[in-house]
Amino acid sequence: MTLSPELRDRAFRWIADDLDAADREEMQRLLGKAMVGEQQAIDELTDRMRAPLSFGTAGLRGPVRPGPNGMNRAVVVRTTAGLGEWLAASGKAGGVVVVGRDARHGSEEFHRDVAGVLAAAGFDVRVLPRPLPTPVLAFAVRKLNAVAGVQVTASHNPPADNGYKVYLDAGSQIVPPADREIEAAIAKVGAAVVVPTAQGWTTLGDDVVQSYVDRAASLPRSPERTLRIAATTLHGVGAETLRKVLAHAGFTDVHLVAEQERPDPDFPTVSFPNPEEPGAADLLLELASTVDADLAVALDPDADRCALGVRERDGSWRMLRGDETGALLGERVLSTLDRTVHPDPLVAATIVSSELLSSVAAKHNARYDATLTGFKWLVRAGDGNGTGLVYAYEEAIGHCVDPDVVRDKDGISAAVLACDLAASLKASGRSLLDALDDLAVDHGLHLTDQVSLRVEDLGVIGRTMARLRAEPPSELAGIAVTVSDLRPKADVLTMRGPGLRVLVRPSGTEPKVKAYLEIVEPVADAAELGDARERGRKRLSALREEISALLG
Repeated sequence: MTLSPELRDRAFRWIADDLDAADREEMQRLLGKAMVGEQQAIDELTDRMRAPLSFGTAGLRGPVRPGPNGMNRAVVVRTTAGLGEWLAASGKAGGVVVVGRDARHGSEEFHRDVAGVLAAAGFDVRVLPRPLPTPVLAFAVRKLNAVAGVQVTASHNPPADNGYKVYLDAGSQIVPPADREIEAAIAKVGAAVVVPTAQGWTTLGDDVVQSYVDRAASLPRSPERTLRIAATTLHGVGAETLRKVLAHAGFTDVHLVAEQERPDPDFPTVSFPNPEEPGAADLLLELASTVDADLAVALDPDADRCALGVRERDGSWRMLRGDETGALLGERVLSTLDRTVHPDPLVAATIVSSELLSSVAAKHNARYDATLTGFKWLVRAGDGNGTGLVYAYEEAIGHCVDPDVVRDKDGISAAVLACDLAASLKASGRSLLDALDDLAVDHGLHLTDQVSLRVEDLGVIGRTMARLRAEPPSELAGIAVTVSDLRPKADVLTMRGPGLRVLVRPSGTEPKVKAYLEIVEPVADAAELGDARERGRKRLSALREEISALLG
């Protein structure tokens, strides 16, 4: 590949329009190497100058680097100018906007640019006082009756990334068509270097943070507090807030993984700072074993996701699947709910999550809804506004346990409720594993798994989905299945038979086709649970092999 005049000229224009001196110098060096024919530089420049980062329902997310296909000050400034124009056109000019950030590379500069552009556009900008968890920002949007909120974060993405997450006046993530309308407004913004900025924002005090702490600490349903907790925040921003909330709730025997407690944008102890990733929770489980903990808690770097670790009956430790935690917390919420406050409760999970919560809801005479993937849909479950919602979760360790005040996943409040459940069980000589056994006896043993096909050629994804639609299986693991297509609502295929369900869809964030597997094994009574688990595991293993072959 050679450097085309068109690519060269676009790079020159970007450099001229960039407001950041360091970014201009970096692009100048890269362009210079490309102009003398260095192939690696040409490839890199081509990648950076691709179409701009897409503004979707999660905002922006991408590698920190100059160029339109990266997270940088120029992209952040133009994005914020477009957001401001859209808010003003929607009748929200001059309203309160809350701005927060995590501790990733670029977050401080980006959040200052967001605040400056919105202040110059006439909004009442309130900036959180320091790097804080994303749920604190979501809480503050509702608390301050803001018209919008922006959190600079890439959540659990790799260290090289950063992102830009938008909440609207209900304190929930944006949904279509707002995302496309905002993207269109961004496209009309001129060069970043001429976008007006101002210093007229207000830095909030700790009163908003303390309000969040007080609310999260009020969630426990029982008086029991004897519990030893091992926890990690994976080099993110959650440690301080998690400690405060747990202490305020009465849980004081807390041990954090020291190597991962302080924010560090390089995430030196983990290759991928997501508690779901193999190896990410190793230090946590080692600590849990060393201190003889009762429960292990892992938050992702911006603390909006929560994973739980438990001690098996043989003394070893393992992390629970998101579906296991989801069923436990859903049962806890519904079994302790004040029906005078919530007379017609609703719980929700995504279509790719286990269906166990549906059975739990029926037991408690509560409504249940299965939504498309993402908390932007979960908090709008039921009537489209989330009326009556008391709990929602997605299998990717996201849990919303207090939707009245945080309309998004919140790892810290989920951790508090999990500690409350574990302490209550411990007081009666039981554990979370016993509670899972109870659910299996009451509702059948639900076992879940995933199969992913990672591709280099993105065209493989579409071809795989087309092939499965054209030639769907008639049976899986020896069970006849019916296939349903969720298009145009979603690019999802569902295969269902007695005690078996598989959903296949393209990943929204990675170059993958993902299949979500669920087996339901009947359980006659507690004495039969061991045999049922063995049968279920064999069925799930066979199903996994078939789906792996089916995806190719």
